[in-house]
Amino acid sequence: MQAQQAPLQRWSAPPAVTASIGLHALAAGTAIVMPEAFWWALGGIGLNHLGLTAAGLWPRSRVLGPNWTRLPDAAARRRQFALTLDDGPDPEVTPRVLDLLDAHRMRATFFCIAARALAAPALVREIVARGHDVQNHSHSHRHHFALLGPQALARELARAQQVLADLTGVPPHCFRAPAGLRNPFLDPVLHAHDLNLVSWTRRGFDTVRGDAPRVLARLTAGMAAGDIVLLHDGHAGRTADGTPVVLEVLPHLLAHAASCGLQGTTLRDAIPLRSSARP
Repeated sequence: MQAQQAPLQRWSAPPAVTASIGLHALAAGTAIVMPEAFWWALGGIGLNHLGLTAAGLWPRSRVLGPNWTRLPDAAARRRQFALTLDDGPDPEVTPRVLDLLDAHRMRATFFCIAARALAAPALVREIVARGHDVQNHSHSHRHHFALLGPQALARELARAQQVLADLTGVPPHCFRAPAGLRNPFLDPVLHAHDLNLVSWTRRGFDTVRGDAPRVLARLTAGMAAGDIVLLHDGHAGRTADGTPVVLEVLPHLLAHAASCGLQGTTLRDAIPLRSSARP
């Protein structure tokens, strides 16, 4: 179960961010003392920014801060995995996903877009009533989320926290960035809300692929205890006959997990508050 909340400590910058700040200071000092080295200093800063950008474009990277890519060891020892569903709730797809989860006695975590949750509050409450977990996937799922500055990120996450807490009765303690993309300004905002950044162990790209067997193969190949699996009940890709891919994949995925002796858990049960532990 989720740990009792501890007082938040002061945010500590990841080593890569600390090094970047130091590099900027060194480059500025070098350019002042040695004007002839200005272009070398500028080039060093450019390479630094390129490296930070690459880290932000790698969803499973920990360079920009803590990031859960697998469940804690204790959950893995219990032969647990986490099924996560992004971009909902969707009035057409989510109820059918809930029925499939009920049929397989599976509990899952829904990373909800708060604006979509506001448009379907009864559906969000039904997710919780059926024993599932609701977590923060931003307020509006902006395509340029990774380009937002500190204040815009703070507003986006705070609005989503408030909406989802009001609808479910409990504030999210996990966050997944839209498409997994982020920048160095995100981690202090997550820290302020005691939010864990969570990515995934395996994904099937089910928003862009309509080939359900191929999506299933990507998810099940080497599937193991401790995995965090990503599917989408919102923005779901469609098969050739128009069926949402998640509905084709989910029964076979859950059957495979059962055959491997794996049990589903929610992120709320498996991952403690950020103030309690780090990946």
